[in-house]
Amino acid sequence: MNASPSSAVQIGALVPLTRPGWVEAGRHLLAGLELAVRDVNDGGGIDGRPLELLIRDTAADPVKAAAAVTELAGLGVVALAGEYHSVVARAAAAEADALGLPFLCSSAVLDGLTEKPTDWVARLPPAQSHGWRIYADFLLGAGHRRIAVVTQPSVYWASGTRILRDHLAPHGGSVTELDAGALDPGAVCDALVGSGATALLLLVGFPEPVVSIVKAVRGDQRLADVLIGAPAGQPEFAGWAAALGDDGAGVPFLRYLPERLGPLGTRVEAALRERLAAAPSFVAFVAFEGYDTVAVLADIVRAQGPDRARIAASWPTVSVEGTRGRIRFSRPPGSSVWQWAWAPTQVVDRDPAHPDRFRVRHAT
Repeated sequence: MNASPSSAVQIGALVPLTRPGWVEAGRHLLAGLELAVRDVNDGGGIDGRPLELLIRDTAADPVKAAAAVTELAGLGVVALAGEYHSVVARAAAAEADALGLPFLCSSAVLDGLTEKPTDWVARLPPAQSHGWRIYADFLLGAGHRRIAVVTQPSVYWASGTRILRDHLAPHGGSVTELDAGALDPGAVCDALVGSGATALLLLVGFPEPVVSIVKAVRGDQRLADVLIGAPAGQPEFAGWAAALGDDGAGVPFLRYLPERLGPLGTRVEAALRERLAAAPSFVAFVAFEGYDTVAVLADIVRAQGPDRARIAASWPTVSVEGTRGRIRFSRPPGSSVWQWAWAPTQVVDRDPAHPDRFRVRHAT
C-alpha cells in the first residue's frame, strides 16, 4: 500500500518513549524527527502535500516494534524511520524487509541489522564495529592495554566486547569480562583490582546498574587511576550529569558529530536547544540523527514519489546535505544494509573542570 495522491505523506517513526526503553534518547530522537518534519512543511511539504509522522513507542521491546511496523505498513506509510536500541531496530528491520517497507534506521549501530542482505533497509550511524574500533584506538593511544568490561547479557554488549577484544589483541591488549548480574558494585571493584586493568568500560544499562558502579569505583581509592569509559554514549545525556554530578565527568564515549557544525547543523542545533529546553551541551547527537533521517526520506520522496519500491531503490543515489555533512549510502564490505559510510566520529568526555562542557579526546 502506498499513500494516495490527496493525502499527507506519512512516515512511520519508531521511538523508545517509555521504560525499559532509554526514554531520554527517545525524546531527543523524536525532537530531531519532528523538527525536520516542521522544516519540510514550512518549505512547502512534498510537492505541496504535508509530511506527517505516525509515531509508535517501542519501549525497547522487539516484539512491540515488529507489531508497530506491521501496523504502520497497513496504514500506508511510505517509509519507516527511527529507533535507538539495536536489538529493537533489528526486529523492525526484519519486519520491514519482509513487508517491503523502506526503513531508514536513525541511531542503532549493531552490525547485523539484518540477517541477510536487503535493499529495503538503510542506516545513518556507523556500524558498531567501525565506531568501537575507533574507541579501541583511543584506548591504545592513551596507553590502556588491559581493559575490563562490566557487562550484562545482550547481543549488543556481547558484540561490543568481541570487537574490542579482536581489535586490541594484535596490539598486546586484553579484555576481562565482569558479570554485572553476578557481582554487586563492591565486588566489581574487587575484581577490577584483581584484574590489573587500567580501564573499566560500562557495558550495562542506565541508570542502574551504571550509576551504582560508577559511584563505587570513584569512591575506591585503590582504583583512583582507573579510566571509566562508556562507549555506547550514556554520558551525553543530561540524566547522566544529574545522577552522577562530578563523578560522571571524564568518562569517554562515542559521539557521531563533527568537530564543528556547518550552517545547517548550527541552525538545527539552536532549534533543538529551544525545543528540548536544554543547554547547548545537552543537545545529543541522537537528535541530529533524527533530523537527518527525515531530511533524507523527504528528499527521496520528492524525487521518486511515494512508491515504496522506488524509495528503496534510491538509497545508492542519495546525496543530501545533512546536519553533520553530506549523506551518501554505499555497501561497505560485510554490510547487509545500505550505510552512510561513515558519519563523523569522536571520542568525547565531560570536562572534569566544567562537567557541563564536552572535550574531544579523539576524532576521525
